[in-house]
Order: sequence, then C-alpha cells, then structure tokens
Amino acid sequence: MINHRRSTSVDAYVGCRLKQRREDLGMSQERLAELLGQSFQQVQKYERGLNRIGASRLFQLCGLLGVDPSFFFDGLSLALGPGVAEVPNEAETLSTASLLAAPGALELLADYARLKSGSQRKKVIELIKILADDD
Repeated sequence: MINHRRSTSVDAYVGCRLKQRREDLGMSQERLAELLGQSFQQVQKYERGLNRIGASRLFQLCGLLGVDPSFFFDGLSLALGPGVAEVPNEAETLSTASLLAAPGALELLADYARLKSGSQRKKVIELIKILADDD
C-alpha cells in the first residue's frame, strides 16, 4: 500500500517546475501565495517538494502561471507505472526529478547558465567532479 502522506521525487520535480515558472514570470512566493489564498510558507513547501500539490491546486496553478498541466511533468519518465510511489533502482536515483530536487540544484543550474565562457563552464564541471570524488 502506498503512503499517501509521504512526498516523492515526482513531488519534488513538480515543485522545481513550479519554482522555475514562478521565477520566469518574476513572481514572488508571497504574490503566488496571495493568489492561491495560502501562506508563502506553503508555497515554499510545494516548491521544495515537501508537500504534494493536489489536482485541483495544480489546475489552479496552471491558470495562474499560464501553463498546461503537462508543463509540470515534462521530462519525467512514465516508467514509474500506476500506483508506484518511488522506483528504488539506480535509474531513478539519477533521474531529472531527483537531480533537480537536490538541495541547491536549481540555484547552481541558474548560476551555471549565466556563465558566458565555455572555459569557465568547463572549469566549474571539473571542480564539481573533484569535490564529488572527495566524498
């Protein structure tokens, strides 16, 4: 039986997509929360994937953010299948959803995207590989 209270990597991915779209529109968490009739802390929980976004709330978000529901799931694999909350294999560990859900991943990606120099980008990748190998 699935624990419906526990969020999953899919919830984290949807939250990342929510944050991405909100920031693309230049909207603050406070403003989105106001439009939703919720606290900005709740929006933070959605964006971090700590709280699941229900179907009716997702539909409301689509209207407020001007996207189709598919926007929130673009890039996810349907390999999960119906009724499966998590895929406990290595493939899921390296999925886009779990990568973007890592703390600081979106900030790192945003800063990386601002780099204009290809050599700088290469150095950043080399540095991260070195640091990751130290663990």
